[in-house]
Amino acid sequence: MAENILQNRWEALSHEEKNHILYLRQKELLETLLVRHAISRAQFDKSLHDLTEKMGEA
Repeated sequence: MAENILQNRWEALSHEEKNHILYLRQKELLETLLVRHAISRAQFDKSLHDLTEKMGEA
């Protein structure tokens, strides 16, 4: 039942809202990789810049 509620909320979001949520999740993943030293600061900066540009985030 909770899954249905979440699915309904997700479906009610606009395309832009969904993209923004995806951007935030991807950014959080990059931050996790950085904190765990799985990527360097330079890799993080480039990836975040590319992600921000491609997703149209300011």
